[in-house]
Amino acid sequence: MPLRKIQLINEEFYHIVKRGIEEREIFLDEEDKLRFINSLLVFNDKNPTPWQSRLFWEQRGPSSLGDYKPKNPLVEIHVFTLMKNHFHLLLRQLIENGIITFMRKLGGYAYYFNKKYERVGPLFQGRYKIKRIETEPQLKNNFVYIITNPIEIIEPEWKNWKVNNPQKAIQFLEEQYRWSSYWNYLGKQNFPSVTTQDFFLKLFSGKEGIKKEIESWILFKAFPKTGPPDLLE
Repeated sequence: MPLRKIQLINEEFYHIVKRGIEEREIFLDEEDKLRFINSLLVFNDKNPTPWQSRLFWEQRGPSSLGDYKPKNPLVEIHVFTLMKNHFHLLLRQLIENGIITFMRKLGGYAYYFNKKYERVGPLFQGRYKIKRIETEPQLKNNFVYIITNPIEIIEPEWKNWKVNNPQKAIQFLEEQYRWSSYWNYLGKQNFPSVTTQDFFLKLFSGKEGIKKEIESWILFKAFPKTGPPDLLE
């Protein structure tokens, strides 16, 4: 298998996308999503994963793990979003080969999935896509892109610049879709131990700045030529 051309550098940010094989769904119910978010927390450790502890792995989500923290984290997880057939991560590598090790361990989710649904074979589609973030505007854009990805669930033409109800899309992200790190940036306790929020809270001047940035992007997508009407400003 050819080597990756991208160089993984400590303290740098990377946007990662990994999809199900043949675009198949990799999260079929709420338990699957909780298990994967659990895995984001547990696999982010240079130390071996506690496979021997059945009680540990029967937890239904990171909130049930109490104050658990990786002893030797491989990466900082700043943003994540789960979709039906793929997931997005915005990571900062902490140690040499941290991302490679983390993504390899995260592949252990497939073992859980195959056992639960009595299937065999690979769950994920080849290698994950990865992009190094080199500038501050890129960093902000990738943050917003990952957070707003779930809008496609209720607005199928979202990526084609067609948003029928931008206020509904805003409400969907802020109040209904919990399977991302956005709620934590809004001050809600939703899987708080998984992500590191300080960097982007400072970059966007706090949670209100983040909320404004997300809402502005949604409104811009809805009204790319004229801008939003006064009632939406």
